[in-house]
Amino acid sequence: MTHDPRTALLSAALTAAERGWPVFPLRPGDKRPALHGEARCPHTGPCTEGHRKWEQRATTNPDRIRAAWSTGPYNIAIATGPAGLVVVDLDVPKNNTKDAPSGATTFQALCERAGQPMPTTYTVRTPSGGGHLYFTAPPGARLPNTAGALGPRIDTRAGGGYVVAPTSTTPTGTYDVLDNAPAAPLPQWLLSALAPRSRPAPARFAPITVSASRYADAAFNNEVRAVATAAEGTRNATLLRAARALGRLVASGDLPRAQVEEALSWAAATNGGQSQRYYDDVITRALNWSIAHNPQGRTA
Repeated sequence: MTHDPRTALLSAALTAAERGWPVFPLRPGDKRPALHGEARCPHTGPCTEGHRKWEQRATTNPDRIRAAWSTGPYNIAIATGPAGLVVVDLDVPKNNTKDAPSGATTFQALCERAGQPMPTTYTVRTPSGGGHLYFTAPPGARLPNTAGALGPRIDTRAGGGYVVAPTSTTPTGTYDVLDNAPAAPLPQWLLSALAPRSRPAPARFAPITVSASRYADAAFNNEVRAVATAAEGTRNATLLRAARALGRLVASGDLPRAQVEEALSWAAATNGGQSQRYYDDVITRALNWSIAHNPQGRTA
């Protein structure tokens, strides 16, 4: 008798839905959504009244789940926002950094620092040897996805994110349940660490006081304001673009590099969900690139 992987994946998708966790299909053996993008939307079925993205199409409806997984061995994604989940992703070091601590080791240290034990909650082992810790978010909480904000090799998935569910497979292995306990409430210390900080208004940043042309002054303040007010999902791209744009004025001698770095770092910190180290690295690399590619004169 030939084993049909669709059966196991369908069963796992239905199990997640029974827990109240909306699911949607990922490409077989992959972590990317199997749903069509906006450019190829047929505007039929769920998209009759307009394109619906994966978070909107995630479902707990067993009939829709059976219909989707009857057509192929799709991996399973859980939409963490609609599921009311915060999933802590504990990664392992890459092959060339074997001496570095794993995400699990760092998370254990964070628990000890908070004076709390390692939480007992629904836990999934990832193919790489890392882990996903599932927690229920407090009612009304709006928590963002993060990358490295808690520590090295620790990411989180909440509103606007998804995780690969157990039974799904990739070329490196299978996602397996390690602890089938109910998802525990998000610990207060972890909620405090992940809650978005109040941010000062962008207008608080004073215009540059160094000697600069009117063009450079306007470009500087426009780019800083753009980074400080960028919408979620566009922040990183906005910061990269701003640093490259202002890097051209650094190369031409119209703006001092230190002033640009300080201003962009401030703007990113007031509006970001990533670590300050991450933003500063983006700024440094973007400025270096722009200066190297614009060694002389101003580029309009």
